[in-house]
Amino acid sequence: MAAVALLVMVTVASIMVGARDLTVSTVMSALLNPGGSTEALIIWELRVPRTVVGLVVGPALGLAGALIQAFSRNPLADPGILGVNAGAGFFVTIAVGVLGFTDARGYVWFALAGAAVVTVLVYLIGSVGTGVANPVQMTLAGVALSAVLGGVASGISLKNPQAFDNMRYWGAGSIGGRDLEVVAAIAPLIFVGVTLALLVSRPLNALAMGDDLGKSLGVSIVGTRVVVVVAVTVLAGGATALAGPIGFIGLMVPHMVRWIVGPDQRWIMAYTLVIAPILLLVADILARIILPSGELRVGLVTAVVGAPILILLARRKKVSGL
Repeated sequence: MAAVALLVMVTVASIMVGARDLTVSTVMSALLNPGGSTEALIIWELRVPRTVVGLVVGPALGLAGALIQAFSRNPLADPGILGVNAGAGFFVTIAVGVLGFTDARGYVWFALAGAAVVTVLVYLIGSVGTGVANPVQMTLAGVALSAVLGGVASGISLKNPQAFDNMRYWGAGSIGGRDLEVVAAIAPLIFVGVTLALLVSRPLNALAMGDDLGKSLGVSIVGTRVVVVVAVTVLAGGATALAGPIGFIGLMVPHMVRWIVGPDQRWIMAYTLVIAPILLLVADILARIILPSGELRVGLVTAVVGAPILILLARRKKVSGL
């Protein structure tokens, strides 16, 4: 309950704080009576959409990180390890640099498609030889594809100034400047991913003890892995499509949650669902405060703040265990 209350407080603060700070009474008045006032315009056109994006993207990144760490049994894994970010970035580069898309409402779908295509490729490569997806093979395939696609995307961006400018903005990660129509289109997919993550948490507890023991407990190893891959693709792909590749949320939040609740995946998923958007919105608020005139990208803030926190958490033996 304390985490939920904190999430509500941070959500209100996200609407209040910015280049022009607003009082609680002003915010409530504008929310209840949207009109033509400047304050109502700021709230409804700028701050409410970015806050909603944070509330959607935060849980998606956090749960994707928790899933991939449990799936690979690697506490330092993050959603990008399966090539999700690289696939999304590559398709966005193609959309902007080759096809001429300039609006986020256009290339957001390319990002989602790229994440899905690359994840399927990684899964197929990880299944070569055994017929069953192997976490180690999938990790290696994801890293390799990320390197190749990242290099090709960089080459296209450098040869096309317009693509470079758009990719520089998108690649830094930001929850601002997104229309609610795009959020409404992506949110149902992320909701499906959240549901899958919560449903697969119990089987992941069994698989944490080893494939053989998990199988003896009645868990379908192949089925669980397929569900995890689908959930990570939908969650990380949808979040990356909306906000760009925001780092450290998917890596850091599961560590923090394991420190609080232990290794039980059911509690990890539940707490991550609440704590991840809190951290993302706090980082976005800091981005507005630090540079109010120009505004930092939230992806830069999460990297700067997340790195030292992750180092401190990783030093605790209890956090490192999965």
